[in-house]
Amino acid sequence: MKHLVYLFFALLISTSFAAGKSHKELELKLFKADNKKIQYTGRINFSDPLKPRIWAPGVYIRAKFKGSKCQLLINDEVLGGNNRNYLEIVVDDKAPYRIQTTDKINVIDVPGLSDGEHTVLICKDTESNIGYIDFLGLKCEKLLSLPSKPTRKIEYFGDSITSGTGMDLSVIPCGKGQWYDQHNAYMSYGARTSRNLDAQWQLTALAGVGLVHSCCNMNVVMPQIYDKVILRGDSITWNFKEYTPDVVTICLGQNDGKQDSTKFCTAYVNFIKDLRQQYPKADIVCLTSPMGNAGLTDVLKRYLTGITGYFNTQGDKKVTKYFFSRQYHSGCGGHPDMAEHELIANELTAYIKQLKGW
Repeated sequence: MKHLVYLFFALLISTSFAAGKSHKELELKLFKADNKKIQYTGRINFSDPLKPRIWAPGVYIRAKFKGSKCQLLINDEVLGGNNRNYLEIVVDDKAPYRIQTTDKINVIDVPGLSDGEHTVLICKDTESNIGYIDFLGLKCEKLLSLPSKPTRKIEYFGDSITSGTGMDLSVIPCGKGQWYDQHNAYMSYGARTSRNLDAQWQLTALAGVGLVHSCCNMNVVMPQIYDKVILRGDSITWNFKEYTPDVVTICLGQNDGKQDSTKFCTAYVNFIKDLRQQYPKADIVCLTSPMGNAGLTDVLKRYLTGITGYFNTQGDKKVTKYFFSRQYHSGCGGHPDMAEHELIANELTAYIKQLKGW
């Protein structure tokens, strides 16, 4: 009889614990997207503050919470009926993991959480021509305040290289699946450079875009869309006051190919003048294409030397150039792969450190 009493109380305690745990999980609170404790970085359309809409690659959201369970609420446009965006999830600044949305409405469980305080970062890995995502908020036990963002800011203007196209072969190899299955903006050279330098990042980049000529039947060029939220759609004007970078890099020319020097250099000079109107104090760094072959690289070196020299003689010493040490083209379609993006980032990190004294 005594053993039966012990067994009864053991079962009661076990059942109560399980019921309590389930009850606790059911009590997850919804923290909507307009909560002031959630941090956003990048070109985002906040016309509906409860549903911020994101097209650009590399846009990221951070939150800090308490508890052993967290759910992210993310909608996907599912552009064309089959495009589904990739996202990078980073918990407690540890190794990132990459997921793909599965439907228009997605409730994403953050795995492997212990009971305690955690941070989570969500980054859009794919770009505007894959469609938008909406962030609706998150569910957790308690939302906490994050430390302030890094004070340093960098913006990266570019094409598919800058947006992280064709680089992540960890799941789907080149030539398999959809053309965007290897996108990974979070691990691209720009985002990595910024993390190396404890800086915020913004990737103003679109696959196929050029300075005067874009590839792949694209009807826009960078000087036309640099001031937009939806780059591919050339729509929704961006408010430059939302993000004022200390450093701006320009990595264009791969899709232009070998252009007439007067045409290309004139367009480049005018583009820098437009950027200078928006960012009067920023260092503007003109880059060669990391995936450019020897012929294109030689041309870009000559053109960028002339362009930066022009601004320097006009008194703007904060327009400079950097030439990558070699060609990086081991990813899909001749793009840099993930390991090469790290090498590109290391080169650029060293240059910006020297330039800014960071």
